[in-house]
Amino acid sequence: MITYTFLQQYWWFLISLLGGLLVFLLFVQGGNALIFLAGKSESERELIINSTGRKWELTFTTLVTFGGAFFASFPLFYSTSFGGAYWVWILILITFVFQAVSYEFQGKAGNLLGKNAFRVFLTLNGCLAPLLIGTAVGTFFTGSQFVVDKAAVGNIAAPVISRWANGWHGLEAVAEPFNVVFGVMVMALSITLGALYLINNIDNEKLSLQLRRSLSVSFTLFLVQFLVVVQQLVTMEGFAVNESGVVFMEQGKYLANLLDMPVVLAMLLVGAVLLVLGVVLTAWRKGFKRGIWLAAPGTVLAVMALFMVAGYNNTAYYPSTYDLQSSLTLANSCSSEFTLRTMAVVSLIIPFVVAYIAYFWRQMDKKSLTTEELNTSDKY
Repeated sequence: MITYTFLQQYWWFLISLLGGLLVFLLFVQGGNALIFLAGKSESERELIINSTGRKWELTFTTLVTFGGAFFASFPLFYSTSFGGAYWVWILILITFVFQAVSYEFQGKAGNLLGKNAFRVFLTLNGCLAPLLIGTAVGTFFTGSQFVVDKAAVGNIAAPVISRWANGWHGLEAVAEPFNVVFGVMVMALSITLGALYLINNIDNEKLSLQLRRSLSVSFTLFLVQFLVVVQQLVTMEGFAVNESGVVFMEQGKYLANLLDMPVVLAMLLVGAVLLVLGVVLTAWRKGFKRGIWLAAPGTVLAVMALFMVAGYNNTAYYPSTYDLQSSLTLANSCSSEFTLRTMAVVSLIIPFVVAYIAYFWRQMDKKSLTTEELNTSDKY
């Protein structure tokens, strides 16, 4: 029988999956971060922009879907984080708006700011969007300052359940070193994935060599940040929840979660190995171009594992450092059983949607992008 608890965990699994897909699709941002670093000539920069330009809408759509899934399944998180830490989410959305505008206008003749100005905007989006998203996700482990009072829903004058406890509204996350390291890790990962994607998608030997050099640098940065994050996770205090729903601090909670859930631990390890394998084969074997297809499932698995460590095994996935008992758990922040059950039925169409996207992705990428193709087709 499908229980309410099962539905809560099922929807956290889907949130984790969407989070993994979103981080993988940040290769678009990572590729844009390389416009000037790897693209040394006009034709090389056009190749990078038109390669990522074919996929940028997938990333933005997945981001919106990720937020929508949170709204439908865990509405208290949506109202608390999106409504309280709004400066972080506004900045993230602004970077994506700049991205969309820049793709459309950077190649237009006579634009007021000039081609390179919009390319700078694309590069800024490539760096800032993953950095901000990673910093926001880091608060799942370090906590944020908010208060939840469900009794306030009966207050006709001000029926506000949750409120932020300071005037920074999410910007205070950068004061926590772990969050910043987490953000830099996601940014470095996106650039690594971007380099892998461009190497596979573009047929240009000189650009490929420059991308492989950038790949080595970005992956080294990612690896350092990843090791720091893992070291912190296995040693830091975590936000545990007892059978009565009381939140308390527990030393080594996230390490305990990994050990208590061997499948999740295996996902993290397999994901890390696949990512490393994809990078190493691409960097060391000159003719190898398909590293992105090793790194892609590796990224999704590793990110899913981190989300599961944050939310499963009686853990508060969005903790409050201002009022510990206001911390959000799967049980106290989810939608009604009817809502979760109805959406679970609708979610069964997800594999068909993924298959549809995969089919058209394959059709678009049957041939590697070349300068000759850009000269004979529509381009950004």
